[in-house]
Amino acid sequence: MRRIAVDAMGTDAAPLPEVEGAVHAAKQGFAHVLLVGPQDILHRELARHGGGRGLPLEIVHASEAVTMEDKAAKSFRRKRDSSIRVAARLVREGQADGLISAGNTGAVMTTVKIVLGTLAGVDRPALAAVFPNSRGKATVLVDVGANVDCKPLHLEQFAVMGEIYYRVIFGIERPRVGLLSIGEEDHKGNEVTREALARMKQLPLNFLGNVEGRDLYNGRAEVIVCDGFIGNVALKISEGLIETVSALLKEALSSTISSKVGYVLSRNAFKDFKKRMDYSEYGGAPLLGVRGVCIICHGGSNANAIKNAVRVAAGFAEGRVNEKIEREIRESRIEARNSETANV
Repeated sequence: MRRIAVDAMGTDAAPLPEVEGAVHAAKQGFAHVLLVGPQDILHRELARHGGGRGLPLEIVHASEAVTMEDKAAKSFRRKRDSSIRVAARLVREGQADGLISAGNTGAVMTTVKIVLGTLAGVDRPALAAVFPNSRGKATVLVDVGANVDCKPLHLEQFAVMGEIYYRVIFGIERPRVGLLSIGEEDHKGNEVTREALARMKQLPLNFLGNVEGRDLYNGRAEVIVCDGFIGNVALKISEGLIETVSALLKEALSSTISSKVGYVLSRNAFKDFKKRMDYSEYGGAPLLGVRGVCIICHGGSNANAIKNAVRVAAGFAEGRVNEKIEREIRESRIEARNSETANV
């Protein structure tokens, strides 16, 4: 059974969602869970769930926690015993196969990149977010915030990493990969996307070329690549849109349903809609390209999100995603073709 470290002090309501999610993950056999945080607080919260007796679950003490107000670099230097840093050390030392955190995203990325390092051939790690699409499947967008400014070589690497991640986690042998731009034609986009398009056509991927924003939800591509600035804007707009549509749909259903049968049918349909759009079903966003498994969750994550993040982290480790990323980047010769511009 894979061992996954859970930063128990990350969410807005920590450690309640982390402990409950860890208990559910352990009960379902997703992984052996290491809850990282102040042991007295975690023991007290775990007691509300039966103390974890008989479950593959244990507590690892960390005396400090990184807050949302902490600056990423300063928190790494000053809080050497933070739950994020202890979790990363567990992975580096081989005591855990991966970690998850719903804490300060900048601090998590900084800590993980420094403590674990990056994979051979990867210049910049990238965050991959999962979006539901109209075909009943999922679309992965890479990057959604780790890199504000990118060069073409970074987008190439994002494409390789995202394709491998999708292949392993979702079981699709040849996922379609697209480059996010302002039009499908090759001449559309800015200088970076046009150069990246030419380079990505040389990769051994099922590459569609340019795709547009609408393709994130219509299922045309399984993996879509962009820089972190655009990806993060797309992510935040999507989160707001889903919340708004859900609220409007609920209001419309409540005001128009007259019969009991109609109410039950509509309520069930609404529940199905919410489940399909619920980010917690996907757990969190993997930080692709680091030497280890790291899943970064939303600060408002509930127990279901934590549970599923543990499941995804274990699947990531079991699928040996990092080994495949290193091998395929090496075989694609992205390093060799870009060695003159890699030091950015």
